[in-house]
Amino acid sequence: MMSSFDKTTTAGAAKASPSDIRRTNRSLIFKLLFPSQHRSRADLGRLTGLSRVAVSDVVSDMLDEGLVSEIGYAANPTGKGKRGALLGIDTSRLKIISIDLSQSQLIQGAVTDLLGVPQECMEIALGPDNHVEADAIVQLVDQLRTDLDVNDVLGIGIVVAGVVQGGMVTESTMLGWHDVNLGALIERQFNVPVVIVNDAIAAMLTERFFGQAGHDFIFTTFGQGVGTATLIHDTPIVGDHHAAGEIGHISIDLDGPECPCGKRGCLETMISVNALRERMRHQDARGRANVIRGAGSLFASAMAMPVGLLDIADVCVAGPPDIINNTFLEAAQQRFDAVTGSTFHVRTVIRRCQVGGNLTLRGGAISVIHSYING
Repeated sequence: MMSSFDKTTTAGAAKASPSDIRRTNRSLIFKLLFPSQHRSRADLGRLTGLSRVAVSDVVSDMLDEGLVSEIGYAANPTGKGKRGALLGIDTSRLKIISIDLSQSQLIQGAVTDLLGVPQECMEIALGPDNHVEADAIVQLVDQLRTDLDVNDVLGIGIVVAGVVQGGMVTESTMLGWHDVNLGALIERQFNVPVVIVNDAIAAMLTERFFGQAGHDFIFTTFGQGVGTATLIHDTPIVGDHHAAGEIGHISIDLDGPECPCGKRGCLETMISVNALRERMRHQDARGRANVIRGAGSLFASAMAMPVGLLDIADVCVAGPPDIINNTFLEAAQQRFDAVTGSTFHVRTVIRRCQVGGNLTLRGGAISVIHSYING
């Protein structure tokens, strides 16, 4: 089934230029192959409705670009006629540089293939204030691209915890940034396309394409903050001001702890990793379990409204195992069942992300791929 992620409409194609039509066709074909489908040209023609000539022309260009490669031949049950070559994503040529600014105390960077799989990784340790300078990002990108042919670098993806609009980091309380045009700065330095993406959306994309998620789900990351991303019909929901998912900065207790955003009692001051670890520091095993159980219940209460509003049946959570563990998940599931269960709502299941490490780094790379394909 063809993915509708970042869907490109063909409405009004009669008025589109030949280059626009070609770009649309390339996007349709790429989405049918990404991340791991193997299809023949005939398969692609049947699934897209494109003519044999149109498919052949687009595939030829994608082969030349290094986006796809021929990886074998289709089965021929009759044994008659020529077997069609199978096409798949080419992971051998084009590279992406992905930088993750969402981690505490360090900047992570990687050179990845077109599936976002890291080929080479580097880190820069930060000081106790967790302050990030643009020069440090430039330095890391420069080191990562040392052994790369500039013509094979598809782009640079940069993951940020905060509100992102285009290449602008509108607000990041974690970094202490406001209206920082990071995309333009890095593009000027390296002369390659740069995509800035919110950390929760980046992690959500990794779960979508390489985890257990379908076309509709809510993804929440627990770290220094609490960030949420929502996918509806394979389209990330960003909101009018690109601030959708900033659930960590919704106040649930106006008399609660002060938050760096200026309010009190924001969700992340209550259940972020740092906040929970601080509360558990002097507790025994039973006390720590009670803290985690309370956090799971509070999280489910906060998520009940968007889950009910959007009729979401899948909630995926990522975070360190001392926080996002069975105690947390069981408490959250119990609360979800109590507050959202009804005869007309399918049971919402809350589960732990199983993709593994490099969630956000891979998501940064995936964002570059889709920006390139749909650009």
